[in-house]
Amino acid sequence: MADTLDDFSTEQFSAQGKTRVLYRLGTGPAVIVIAELPGITPRVAEFARKVAAIGCTVVMPHLFGQPGAEASASAMLKVFAPVCVSREFSVLALKRTSPVTVWLRALAAEEHKRCGGPGVGVVGMCFTGGFALAMMVDDTVVAPVLSQPSLPFPVSKKHKADIGICDADLARVRARVGEGVCVLGLRFSKDPFCFAERFETL
Repeated sequence: MADTLDDFSTEQFSAQGKTRVLYRLGTGPAVIVIAELPGITPRVAEFARKVAAIGCTVVMPHLFGQPGAEASASAMLKVFAPVCVSREFSVLALKRTSPVTVWLRALAAEEHKRCGGPGVGVVGMCFTGGFALAMMVDDTVVAPVLSQPSLPFPVSKKHKADIGICDADLARVRARVGEGVCVLGLRFSKDPFCFAERFETL
């Protein structure tokens, strides 16, 4: 069953020459929930509601797909090819940060100003799982969660171990971890897209 998302307010945010719709719910420190493919499905929306219920402002940027639509094979096919060829997402390149994370970092900075608190939380999911790590480049992000990070796609052994971030950004992430920022990573033990080798790297 599709989700109308009627309980979320909508607005637009522009950065890096790109304008996207945001879905917002709740009050308190900001948590950016970056949906997996094929987009903001009812399950992703339900997770966002749980984040809002614990006292946070949840913000879901619409990056791809039809917001509120059910996940299905046809929905995945409609989204998969355009996303894979988009320059905003580094689906195959090694040691490269996806350009869309620069836009997401700008969003995090804006939400921190708006919502206050110690910083911003970020939850990336599957296709977007590694984005939370790349967003740690900025001090604004204080609670990154990587759920089954699947980029870059595992077309080789090196891709299985790569974490989808360039060396310069990784150096900054390491420095922030050294300063005490905690990174939470999650994967299913038999996940066909998120390999143990990637978590060894992490």
